[in-house]
Amino acid sequence: MKVDILIIGAGPAGMAAALAAAPSGARIAVLDDNPAAGGQIWRDGPQAHLPPLAREHRRRLEAQANIELLPATRVVALAGPKALLVEDPEQGRVIAYDKLILCTGARELLLPFPGWTLPGVTGAGGLQALIKGGMPVAGERIVIAGSGPLLLASAATAKENGAQVVSITEQASWSALVGFAAQLPRWPHKLLQSFCLFHPGYRANSHVVEALGDGRLEAVRLNSGGQIREIACDRLACGFGLIPNLQLGQALGCRIDNNAITVDAWQATSLADHYAAGESTGFGGSEKALVEGAIAGHAAVGERDAAQRLWPQRQRWHGFASALNATFALRDEVKNLAKPDTLICRCEDVPLAAVTDHQGWSQAKMASRCGMGACQGRICGGAAQALFGWQPAAPRPPFSPARIGTLLHLQ
Repeated sequence: MKVDILIIGAGPAGMAAALAAAPSGARIAVLDDNPAAGGQIWRDGPQAHLPPLAREHRRRLEAQANIELLPATRVVALAGPKALLVEDPEQGRVIAYDKLILCTGARELLLPFPGWTLPGVTGAGGLQALIKGGMPVAGERIVIAGSGPLLLASAATAKENGAQVVSITEQASWSALVGFAAQLPRWPHKLLQSFCLFHPGYRANSHVVEALGDGRLEAVRLNSGGQIREIACDRLACGFGLIPNLQLGQALGCRIDNNAITVDAWQATSLADHYAAGESTGFGGSEKALVEGAIAGHAAVGERDAAQRLWPQRQRWHGFASALNATFALRDEVKNLAKPDTLICRCEDVPLAAVTDHQGWSQAKMASRCGMGACQGRICGGAAQALFGWQPAAPRPPFSPARIGTLLHLQ
């Protein structure tokens, strides 16, 4: 298969990139490992309520004859210059391209703390995805803890589906939140959104200490302004921010700085004919992703005037991103919740004490098997980076589990 533009990721950035490039007539393919376009932020499912903007983007994508959507498809390996080996449920194949736009998004940062492996403990975004996918939560008592606006969004999804959200525990201080709120009139839509997501159980300057239970979660111990309290609950959802999905960008050789793919004003990476947009270039929400995706799409087909007209809009949402990231930066006490016997790698049952004396990720991995389990370090690797500053090594193919028949395409 050969295309003019291949877009990896069908979230807001990938959708916007495809729609911006489509009027040029270029042959475009949009690949995503989810069964439907929307990414994590516009994730579909039996109990999902997509916003009008998401439905409109999906409708416009489906109406474009020169855009081919490739759902439930993953990148397995590089297959030569400007070619990727991909796999869907039916087949593996090589896709060659002239231009590539990376819109690979991000995943949740999960930090270890005592009891975090108990059944009933999930990520905040994970809880939201499970509910949208059909998991019943009606009548359940849920505590949501961590940092950032995702906590409120997850709480809203749980409440809409009949759960009792008994507490939202935010680690940022009240003063930081007040300063952030004072800036929100610069982005009126975000100000309105904050009112809609308000919850009476919201507590700042608070964080989870321990999940309690015998074989399953029964309660959670919280530190609220220095005071310890316990809350009985059926589920605990913790989200400590996001980790950009940089693996494909690293494998391709794109420059990475400050845990993000480096791009110029045209969203071009350090690698010729390769662009990036959205959370992989820095966190900032769907609005930032949409405008960056549109700039990348226009730039990829040579429409520089159209791309440049979007620069002021991008600058506006970069300002929001800066305020957001400064407000919800993790405090040291939240990064140090784990005890020596707390598992850091839940796949291989590796406790924190087994890795703390090592100098880097590779050494810890060889000595303890940390990161060698089913998730291949997607959970513990992010935690180790947050806790110790260890930088992950460049990924080796296959980037995800693949069938033997798919790998034979590399011959």
